[in-house]
Amino acid sequence: MTTDFLIIGAGFAGLSAAARLSHLGHVTVLEAEEAVGYHASGRSAALFEESYGLPATIALNRASRAFHEAAGVLSPRGFMVVGKADEQAAYEHDTAAMGLTPISPEAARQMVPVLDPAKVAFAAHSDAAQDIDTDKLLQTYAREAKTNGQVVTGARVTAITRVAEGWQVETSAGRFEGRILINAAGAWVDQVARMAGIAPLGVTPLRRSMARIPAPGGHDVAHWPMLFGPGETWYAKPDAGAVLVSPADEDPAEPHDAWADDMVLAEGLARYEEMVSEPVTRLLASWAGLRTFAPDRCLVIGFAPEESGFFWCAGQGGYGVQTSPAASRLVADLIGGTAPELDAAEVAALSPARFG
Repeated sequence: MTTDFLIIGAGFAGLSAAARLSHLGHVTVLEAEEAVGYHASGRSAALFEESYGLPATIALNRASRAFHEAAGVLSPRGFMVVGKADEQAAYEHDTAAMGLTPISPEAARQMVPVLDPAKVAFAAHSDAAQDIDTDKLLQTYAREAKTNGQVVTGARVTAITRVAEGWQVETSAGRFEGRILINAAGAWVDQVARMAGIAPLGVTPLRRSMARIPAPGGHDVAHWPMLFGPGETWYAKPDAGAVLVSPADEDPAEPHDAWADDMVLAEGLARYEEMVSEPVTRLLASWAGLRTFAPDRCLVIGFAPEESGFFWCAGQGGYGVQTSPAASRLVADLIGGTAPELDAAEVAALSPARFG
């Protein structure tokens, strides 16, 4: 059977695109791993913050809010930047860029009592940021996609051939054929492009490490906001009675099943510890994911300029979860020939043609 839309990658980019495209034709999603959302999609800090990212990303964020609310995947979290006396410039930049409200260090400690009054010189807060239930959102997309299609796991792509009817893709689970090929392979998007004879974008997978630690001092952390160091030098986020801490690292890496670098993680934990009164005594778990960026750090959504049957859905970076409703809507609009919700300048900022 030749499917209408053959999608490589079953993370948020691929599954959300499949959900939208299932209304336009039959979809087949090919995933190399044995489960969907295995790599970056399953290792996200999962925060919805409209003002996070470059202008085109912010446009996608804003256009995604209504879908997230209707899907019931958002819950209150809040967002706070805290800085030391020598971090004022970076603190002021973040406060202005993200529309945060400056608050006193004392007010910050009322929300997060473990903040060290001897270290926190500046604080700013927003209650607009919300948690995203990533599992519920991913399964929402998967269910919709399967109404007119299939998701095949354990299907690692080994060869791609252009044929008269579209594309022929060889995988470890067999051969699949599709009219339009959508490349949503995350850190592997350039490898997929090369197999298809398409010029790569020059994307860079960047490792992001994470540690899960016990709630500091035995506090109930459920209502604490997410904490960021100025310039995103570290962050901490409550998670099911514990706290996730990341050094916010961006170390270039080859596409692989990433793991945390112990030294990088230790440095990030030290930056977090410097701002709080409770030491980190043990880790509950640690991991890493690859956040993949195009050269200009904007998402890439659109047909390859040199091949009308090959569609890029790439470079989600750290924004793939929260932008997925609007990004996938744009995928369906461009493939289906419908006028996009985004304006022309925003669509152009996301198009792969910008690299030509």
